[in-house]
Amino acid sequence: MRKLSFRSDRVKCVDIHPNELWILATLYNGHVHIYNYDTQKLIKTFEICDVPVRTGKFVARKNWIITASDDMFVRIHDYNTLERVHQFEAHSDYIRSIMVHPTQSCILTGSDDTTIKLWNWDAQWALKQTFKGHTHYVMQIAINPKDDNSFASASLDRTIKVWQLESTQPAFTLEGHEKGVNCVNYCSDGDKPYVVSGGDDHLVKIWDYQVRYTYLFIGIFVDKDTFYLKQNQACVKTLEGHSQNVGCVAFHPELPIILSGSEDETVKLWRSDTYCLESTLNFGLGRCWTISCLKGSNNVALGYDEGTLMVKVKEKISRTEKQCNFIVLVGSRRTGHVNG
Repeated sequence: MRKLSFRSDRVKCVDIHPNELWILATLYNGHVHIYNYDTQKLIKTFEICDVPVRTGKFVARKNWIITASDDMFVRIHDYNTLERVHQFEAHSDYIRSIMVHPTQSCILTGSDDTTIKLWNWDAQWALKQTFKGHTHYVMQIAINPKDDNSFASASLDRTIKVWQLESTQPAFTLEGHEKGVNCVNYCSDGDKPYVVSGGDDHLVKIWDYQVRYTYLFIGIFVDKDTFYLKQNQACVKTLEGHSQNVGCVAFHPELPIILSGSEDETVKLWRSDTYCLESTLNFGLGRCWTISCLKGSNNVALGYDEGTLMVKVKEKISRTEKQCNFIVLVGSRRTGHVNG
């Protein structure tokens, strides 16, 4: 049986092409790889720079790869010819995250300089907005799939901030992690206004971003005044189980699961309806740094210290037990299943 994994130097970011059977992997050694996960072949590779390329995205409507690296540059390449379309210095420190807007001709970049910037490629890559509010590195950005005028950011200042594109200041802040927050991702389920985050406190947290605060009733005192304790923003659930920093999280767009990857070398699958741990996966590729899912697909791409992996997650319902199993396939090999 063939195992669908691709060995390489440390992978910092993966992305799945929406139309082609391709995975993009950006590497710590400054290179970019494109794999065909059907033929299981490396089809394109080239050097971006001589420093880590921490993030990269396909832009299918332009036939582009957009990358950002520790030299503070954003680079745009045609992924068919590998020719460089454009490059520009975007920040004054390392760039950790890129998000491509789903409908507008723009990208968001997040950096160790604590800012997030909005760039428009139809305006010759003009800087349209700078978002300020974080006090430490911006580790990841995520655009709300239900409202593409809104996005969230995770920072080592221990917060998640939610923003509107037209405002340079955050709409609100989610606080609750005990250490820095490395990652954030939105739930695409129409009924759940949730984001998931992971941090250096080894925790995964799910938040309801429509609820700012909750109030705990304290009591009614002799003067008949009623007292409430203003609690933290609505953290729906905290998931515990990782033994090291959580570096990547994702709500699966098609299945009721949350994925979390950690420096403890595991990827955990949690049910998004019950928040129960379904499975813990360790493929022996070192620390997990990045997760990418694709709407309309059960495929999940994972990036590790020692390479890139594509797995397929399936939900199987037992007629007799009326339970759900999540079956994880690596290439054509079944690696495990856990009753829900």
